[in-house]
This record gives sequence, C-alpha cells and structure tokens, in this order.
Amino acid sequence: MNLRTHARKGRETVPVIKDSDPDAGRPVTIAPGEEAYAALLVSGGARDEYEAKGITLVLQGGKSGSGAGKPVDVPMPVDTLYADDGQLVTYWTTASGYALDFIMSK
Repeated sequence: MNLRTHARKGRETVPVIKDSDPDAGRPVTIAPGEEAYAALLVSGGARDEYEAKGITLVLQGGKSGSGAGKPVDVPMPVDTLYADDGQLVTYWTTASGYALDFIMSK
C-alpha cells in the first residue's frame, strides 16, 4: 500500500510540513501487517479554535486521487479535542517517532 499525507479540517486540507518528507516525492510503501506513522498537530496557536469530535483517516492508493479502502475513524484521546487553524500534518514514515520530531519542534 502506498501512503500519502492528506489531512482535512472541515472542508480544507491541512498543510503538510514539507521538511517531514523522508524520501522527497515518493510515497511510503508498506506490506500488509507493517506500520507507518504520521503526526497531526491539531492546535498551532492560531485563531478560530473549534471543537473536533472525531478524526477520519483516508488512505490514498498508488495513483493520485485514488482510494485505498474505506475511511477509518481514528480513536480520539479525549471526548472533545480543541483544534485551530494552525493545524499541520507530517508525511508518512516507517520510522517510529520520526514524525513527532517535526510536530514537537513547532
């Protein structure tokens, strides 16, 4: 499966941290049972805070715009997550903790 980062907040795409691309322009490819990681910064200190009740992950197939399965509802760490317009997402990586390096530096 090829993984590409594409997150949406409401109807807008969440900006990707460009420096987090582990292999510039190539999607991360994993086999069944393997893991990949991406990190989402939900509150970047911007205005227009809102309540997020859920996060849905949509995987893209090998071709841009194609799907790879059904959307997945990701369990929330709390009942209500407070997000804002400063959200950022990283590219996918197979290295545990690598994606968090980019979020923790923001």
